[in-house]
Amino acid sequence: MSSKSPEAKAAAQAAIVTRLSAMMFIQFFVWGAWFTSLAACLITNGIGDAQGGAYGSAPIAAILAPLFLGLIADRFFASEFVMGVLMVLGGFFMCAVPHYTALGDSSTVVWLFTAHMICYMPTLGLSNTIAFSNIPSQNDFPKIRVWGTIGWIVAGLLVGFLGWSLSTNMFWLAGIASIIFGVYSFTLPHTPPPAKGQKVEFRTLLMLDALKLLSRPNFAVFIVCSTLICIPLAYYYGITSNYLTTVGFEQPASSMTLGQMSEIVFMLLIPFFLRHLGVKWMILIGMLAWVARYALFAVGAPDQVAWMIFLAIILHGICYDFFFVTGFIYTDQKAPKEIRGQAQSMLVFFTQGIGMYFGYWVAFARQGATVPSQQALQDAIKEARPEEVLSFGQKLTKMFSVDLPQVDPALVSETMAQWQAFWWVPAGMAAVIAVIFFAFFWDQEVEAAITEVAAEDEAGLSDIVQ
Repeated sequence: MSSKSPEAKAAAQAAIVTRLSAMMFIQFFVWGAWFTSLAACLITNGIGDAQGGAYGSAPIAAILAPLFLGLIADRFFASEFVMGVLMVLGGFFMCAVPHYTALGDSSTVVWLFTAHMICYMPTLGLSNTIAFSNIPSQNDFPKIRVWGTIGWIVAGLLVGFLGWSLSTNMFWLAGIASIIFGVYSFTLPHTPPPAKGQKVEFRTLLMLDALKLLSRPNFAVFIVCSTLICIPLAYYYGITSNYLTTVGFEQPASSMTLGQMSEIVFMLLIPFFLRHLGVKWMILIGMLAWVARYALFAVGAPDQVAWMIFLAIILHGICYDFFFVTGFIYTDQKAPKEIRGQAQSMLVFFTQGIGMYFGYWVAFARQGATVPSQQALQDAIKEARPEEVLSFGQKLTKMFSVDLPQVDPALVSETMAQWQAFWWVPAGMAAVIAVIFFAFFWDQEVEAAITEVAAEDEAGLSDIVQ
C-alpha cells in the first residue's frame, strides 16, 4: 500500500498531467512553426519547385510510421527514449534546411524535409502511448491533447510576430524546438515498449484484419470518401499561404492560426453535435464546410475580400473536427475491439498517407498550370513592401493585417482571376464527394451506439473544459 497522502497523490497526478501537456505543446509547436507558410517561403526564397516534394514528405512519413512503430518502437525500446532520439535527429535535419535553401538546392531540401518528417511522424503515436500509459484517468487526455493545438497556434503567432512567415529563420526555430523537445522527451515518465516480447505479426503490421472491414458497404464508402476528400484538403495545407501572400496578408502564418483556434472550440463541442446530429451529418457538414471554404476563397479573390478569406480560414475547425475527429470515433465503434488499433492505423494510412500524397501532387501541379503569374506578383509585393520597425502590439495585429501594396494593377487582376479558377476545382471535388457520401452512407447501428456515448460525454464536458 502506498504511504502517500491523498494530497500528495493528487499533486503527483497533476504534475504528470502538466508534464504531458508540455510534451504535446512542444511537439506540435515544432510542426506548426514551419508547415503552414512553407509554400510561400520556398517561393520567396527561389526554390518554389521544392513545394510538392516538401509537403509530400508528410504523407510519405505517415505511410511509413505504422511500420516503424510496429516493428521497432513498440517492441524493443522505451517510448520516451525512441521519441527523444527521433526528435533530436529530426531537429538537425531541419536546421540544415536554411543552408541548402540559400544554395538553391531544391533536391536536398526535399530530402531534408522527408528525413525530418520520417523522424517526426512516429512521435505522434509515441506521445499518445506515453500519455495513455501515465495519465491518472482517460478523461484527462482531452485536456492534455488540446495543448498540442495550442502549441501549433503559438508557433504560428510567433513566426508571424517575428516577421518570419517568408523567411528561412522559421526552419531554425522548428529545428531548435525539435532538439529541445527531444532532450525533454528523455525526462518523461518511463514507458516500456507496449509489445515487448511479443511475436511480430505481419497480419497486424500490414493491417490485413482491418482491411476486411472494407467488405462492409458502409465502412467501404466511409474509407473511399475519406481518402478522396483528402485530395482537396491538400489544397488548403499546401497552397493557402501562397494565396494569402498574393492577396496582401502580411503574416500568413499568424493568420492561419485562426483555423486552429476554431478547431479548439469545435473539438470541445463534438459530444454535443454528435448527440444531436449523428455521424453521417457530422461528416457531411465537415465535407460541405470544405466546399464553402474554397468557394469563399474563389469568390473573394477578384476584389481581395478580406472577410470572406478570414471566414474561410476559420471554417477549418468544422472542416477538421467534424470530419477527422468524427471519423476516428466512427472507426473505433465500427471495428471489433481486438483490431481497433489496426483500423485507426488503416484510416491514417489512407487519409494522411495515400489521400494527402496524391492531393499535394495534384494541388501543386494545378497551381503551376493555373496560377502562372503568382511568382511575379509575390516578387512585386516583396519589393514594394517596405521594411518596418513595429511595436509589440503592432506586430500582434499583423495576423489581421491585409494590405496589398501598390503593384501593377494588371498583374493583380490577372493573378486573382487565376486564383479564382484554381479554387473552384477543390470546391467542386469536395461537393462531388459529399454527394457520394450522402447517397451511399447510412450506418444506423453505429449511429445509435455513438449517439449514446456522445450523450454521456456531453454530460462530462464541463469537467473536461475545467
